[in-house]
Amino acid sequence: MKLKTRLFDQTYSFRDVKDVLAKANEEKSGDILAGVAAQSTVERVAAKAVLADMTLEDLRNNPVVPYETDDVTRADQDAVDEKAFAKIKSLTAGSFREFLLSAAPEEIAAVRGGLTSEIVAAAAKLMSNMDLVTAAHKLPVTATCNTTIGLPGTLSSRLQPNHATDDINGIMASVMEGVSYGVGDAVIGLNPAVDSIESVSSILKNFKFFMDHWQLPTQNCVLAHVTTQMKVLEQTDAPMDLMFQSLAGSELASRAFGIDVSLMDEAYAMMKEKKSSRGKNFMYFETGQGSELSSDGNHGADQLTMEARCYAFAKRYHPFLVNTVVGFIGPEYLYDGRQMIRAGLEDHFMGKLTGIPMGVDVCYTNHMKADQNDLENLAMMLTLADCNYIMGIPAGDDVMLMYQTTSYHDVAALRDLSSKTPIAAFAARMQKLGIMQNGQLTAQAGDPSMFQGWEK
Repeated sequence: MKLKTRLFDQTYSFRDVKDVLAKANEEKSGDILAGVAAQSTVERVAAKAVLADMTLEDLRNNPVVPYETDDVTRADQDAVDEKAFAKIKSLTAGSFREFLLSAAPEEIAAVRGGLTSEIVAAAAKLMSNMDLVTAAHKLPVTATCNTTIGLPGTLSSRLQPNHATDDINGIMASVMEGVSYGVGDAVIGLNPAVDSIESVSSILKNFKFFMDHWQLPTQNCVLAHVTTQMKVLEQTDAPMDLMFQSLAGSELASRAFGIDVSLMDEAYAMMKEKKSSRGKNFMYFETGQGSELSSDGNHGADQLTMEARCYAFAKRYHPFLVNTVVGFIGPEYLYDGRQMIRAGLEDHFMGKLTGIPMGVDVCYTNHMKADQNDLENLAMMLTLADCNYIMGIPAGDDVMLMYQTTSYHDVAALRDLSSKTPIAAFAARMQKLGIMQNGQLTAQAGDPSMFQGWEK
């Protein structure tokens, strides 16, 4: 395996595969903070050249965190379809990139099971933004909870009715407004301000009552810590369609989230037995570049490669939803709009290539050097790339998490621009309620008063 190359009369040498992967990454403030980034554009190009000549077998045999010490690495490596891997292991990373851009979707699907996180990350590092959009567009992934997400011609949305104090009237006011704009077909899902069994149970029951009362074909979720949700399942009769947890790309970083693979296996088994949803996909995960460094769990690897490992972790549980909260952590990891856009496209592509139903929370924090135009640019590119879903929040301003993301109006605009619709069953119900007509919002849309009388 070659770990050096010569450019402009200078030899560039790299310590190992981890070093090559890190220095081949597009510039990210998080990698600079971690001390793993390329020192110059030329060094970055040199690293990409070395990476392009590595075989996929080289990448599989050199995970950035050792198999013996990390449960995420073991989950990733043990899940590999050896027959699929045998078909591609001799390809170089550069040849694999060319394959992804030229092959038919069914050809790519046939080798997906043979990939590891480092292979997926390498492909992303060798692609331009347009490459990432082009390849992701060819990688459809569907999943079924109560309804089926990811079918052609759809752009779904999570209705995120967060409230600073979890006041149920405030939460439901946002739910009513969101549904009146045709938002919520992916899930009606709240980030709770209060992580308690009583609060989570109450909110789940109110969501389900509203869904049943208005015959809304969707899913409910309260994004509490997984251990709280497990207690809700054990101790209450609250209906839970989706179980949520944030994931990290290493065992060490997972501990900072209060989880490990063993706990998630237990949670998955419990949810499979006690869920209120009908389909085979009933887990929801969120990720984001930089989380491993923030918890000192990156093991000297770059943030994109660690993010790819999150998707292998998620795949273990056949999720209905996965999304990267791309600009949420802040400028320490993604400094500005340019880095945010790049990361969003990378994450979406990597999730789809891994084989999970990928969405993106197109967002930024107010201390980042980013603005609404950056957010909208990324949202439009992701829509073109066939992103499964985005967020819908009142005015795009989350009053509980204090960040900026996509609004109910943004979801409507993106569907209008792309001629995409919500999930078919949800769209049909919107039409019966007079909110949509032939996939477009009607004059009645945006009037939540139609849902008066939802209270239990």
